[in-house]
Amino acid sequence: MTPYRFPDYQVAGEADTTIFLLHGAYGSKAYFEYEMATLVESGYRVVAWDAPGYGLSRLPEGGLTIERLADTAAELVDRLGTRQNVVLGHSMGGIVAPGVAVRLPGKVHGLVVSATVGSFAEKSEEDQRTCLQERIEPLRHGKSFRETAMPVIMSMFAPTSQGPMVELVQRIAASTKTDTFCSAIEAIVKYEGLSVLKKVSVPTLLIAGALDKVGRPEGMEALTEFIPQAQFVCIENAGHYAFAEQHDEFNAHLLSFIRSLEQAA
Repeated sequence: MTPYRFPDYQVAGEADTTIFLLHGAYGSKAYFEYEMATLVESGYRVVAWDAPGYGLSRLPEGGLTIERLADTAAELVDRLGTRQNVVLGHSMGGIVAPGVAVRLPGKVHGLVVSATVGSFAEKSEEDQRTCLQERIEPLRHGKSFRETAMPVIMSMFAPTSQGPMVELVQRIAASTKTDTFCSAIEAIVKYEGLSVLKKVSVPTLLIAGALDKVGRPEGMEALTEFIPQAQFVCIENAGHYAFAEQHDEFNAHLLSFIRSLEQAA
């Protein structure tokens, strides 16, 4: 393992089951505020991290790679884990999370992948090119992050999505640091994670928003071919941020999955 500096994180709740939340390339742990509250109220302990370069932490010298993010997140789980541990990764976090499960056999008991395909290198060349052109090229030509990011961020929600949870995600996502974001996107596009997905041996829940253009439902459902104990759910009227757009339905699936792990244990 070659982890970055030990990450900043927040802990809430007390329980023998801990849910680790890994955020996406836009944002930080702050956009999980409502999600953390729901999980704590449901009787679980929650640890939400700020990935290296996010929140108050500096971007590591040399930038980011998915492999080293997984090393770092695995160290977090190893240090702070309890009797039973579930890793939930959203977007970029969903690419990192399978690597955490593979690195910690016996320590991670369940995996949740939200709104991503697990390996961006498996997406079409057109999707990869579009991702870079929409997100990074305008920044390289002098546009501010907020000016560039907000149209993209807004396009990632379902047209009917609104309310305080959605507004929180939008606000936190728009506050992402430019250099960190560019490094994260480059790391995502370069990463080939199919071999890691094939090594995942724990029960896995794949959650897609029906209207997500990034973690497309058909792409996420296809991951069930590689992960033996995977189940797929698709949430209607949600885009990329189903945990905020359709909070109750998202958590109905999530909590059912976590309870099934507890019953099996």
